[in-house]
Amino acid sequence: MKRSSVVLALILSGLAVYSGGCILLAAGAGAGTVAYVRGDLEATYDANVDRVYNSTLKSLGELELTPTQKQKDALTAEVIARTSADKKVTIKLTRVGESLTKITIRIGVFGDEVLSRAIYERIKGNL
Repeated sequence: MKRSSVVLALILSGLAVYSGGCILLAAGAGAGTVAYVRGDLEATYDANVDRVYNSTLKSLGELELTPTQKQKDALTAEVIARTSADKKVTIKLTRVGESLTKITIRIGVFGDEVLSRAIYERIKGNL
């Protein structure tokens, strides 16, 4: 058991170095794995695209981020907003199952993990 833990730690360390960025994984209730990689926060919600889209719009309003662009169809959606510091916030939704939606959150050019997580948590709370 101890040897397999060391091997797993080495593999994860190698992935972090290889990716050139931060890798953070966590599991949440009603959501799948959450990963922050190379400036993008990626997660899955146990809800359809319509429900996650509506939750996204509500959450952005609560965070005082006004959408500047919105696109949506039955399989995908994208919402673009701006922060008070004029950073671009891009939220992409993709249907991956009947009631399973992948979300990708990107802040600015290089990403902002703290803000991405705040948006993710707010959307999750509004589902």
